[in-house]
Amino acid sequence: MASDGLTDARRRIGAAAERSGRDPGSVRLVVVSKGQSDEAVRTLYEAGHRVFAENRADSLVARRQGDLPTDITWHFVGTVQRRRARTIAANSELLHSMDRDRLEATWAGLLPEAPPVLLQINLAEEPQKQGYHRDDVFAAADRLSELGVVVRGLMVLPPTPRKSEDSRRWFTELAELGHALRADHPGARELSMGMTDDFEVAVECGSTMVRLGRAIFGARDEGKRIDSGQQD
Repeated sequence: MASDGLTDARRRIGAAAERSGRDPGSVRLVVVSKGQSDEAVRTLYEAGHRVFAENRADSLVARRQGDLPTDITWHFVGTVQRRRARTIAANSELLHSMDRDRLEATWAGLLPEAPPVLLQINLAEEPQKQGYHRDDVFAAADRLSELGVVVRGLMVLPPTPRKSEDSRRWFTELAELGHALRADHPGARELSMGMTDDFEVAVECGSTMVRLGRAIFGARDEGKRIDSGQQD
């Protein structure tokens, strides 16, 4: 049951935070509800959860325009097609996937309605994934700030791990990059890193947001799993 998955995820996040000397309250759980029913979302809402995410514009709009409670906070975690940017901005409170310079001006053109963003960084330089190169992070943050877009921090989609520890090097690198970015952008404090296969390691490395789907709802058909723009 999803509520059991939520309870277990909260427990594991708390334990990982305590192992690393952190306050469990410093880690936000973002439930990725892609492919799940409204009833499943409502079950978690009734269990006290309020922050959810979708990875497709149509799904996000359906959630927002449906009969789910209006005090749910919705994030967007998928690749943004520029022609759908306005729709995504109008229906989300945070974009986890500002991933390329061509999207920056499009997003800024939606102000004042455009929500804050996280810069998606392709640390492993995987060709099938979007994201800024690590060397472009500071310039991208400067450009977005000059355009009036609020940069809240960084996000990473590391290579799919065979075991959770495989992701530690990428999470450590993102945390270091985030620390450096805050010297010029003190408001960029968020680190969105960690999914079902590695979120406890991410918390140990300083994650402030973990994005969980399977850990909450259970396994899905492997043929429908993550592609280059999709998240747990």
